[in-house]
Amino acid sequence: MNTKDIRILLVDDEPDILEIVSYNLRKEGYSVSTAENGLEGVKLAKKEKPHLIILDVMMPEMDGIEACEQLRLIPELKNTVITFLTARGEDFSMLAGFDAGADDYITKPIKPKVLISKVKSLLRRLNSNIEESNIVKIGHLTIDREAYKIVFKGKEIILPRKEFELLSLLTSKPGKVFKRDEILNKVWGNEVVVGGRTIDVHIRKLREKIGDASFKTVKGVGYKFES
Repeated sequence: MNTKDIRILLVDDEPDILEIVSYNLRKEGYSVSTAENGLEGVKLAKKEKPHLIILDVMMPEMDGIEACEQLRLIPELKNTVITFLTARGEDFSMLAGFDAGADDYITKPIKPKVLISKVKSLLRRLNSNIEESNIVKIGHLTIDREAYKIVFKGKEIILPRKEFELLSLLTSKPGKVFKRDEILNKVWGNEVVVGGRTIDVHIRKLREKIGDASFKTVKGVGYKFES
């Protein structure tokens, strides 16, 4: 996808940030729209269906966390990558952002070259999301990535978001060993601070719901899914 075809929505209540960041993104060839608060950002996102949304956390009308939650309820934006750009670096703020459905977290101030590099990395994730098939069938398991649901042995099971994303990742390449760092990066984002036990807990929950046999632990490395 050419940069001129990529739509980016920047939502921040600081005029200087809107001006500087949008300038640098447009200089790279991206199509950039801006909004000054979360409420305006959600309305604009529904209209323009951006490929990437960059959200501030602390904003009037509707903060970034609530805006992210609203955006994740819009079916047309299921593949849209959402990242926070904020000066707030507290762990609780990061975790709240990821729980709301964000894909990543960028702390400002950030140098323009670093920001562009980060944006390009996020857009590669977008391409990966689009290229993946929406329906995956492996043995008795059917995964509908678009509807965020699975059917196992004829029974529909609703999984929490992170369990679903973990299962979706492991089943994207059956038999491949996914390293723990890769799982944390792709499911929780490389900026989030979580303990190593987080993956283990989610794997245990998936084993309880789908069965233990398909999930293989590779000691000291990570996990894989076998049909």
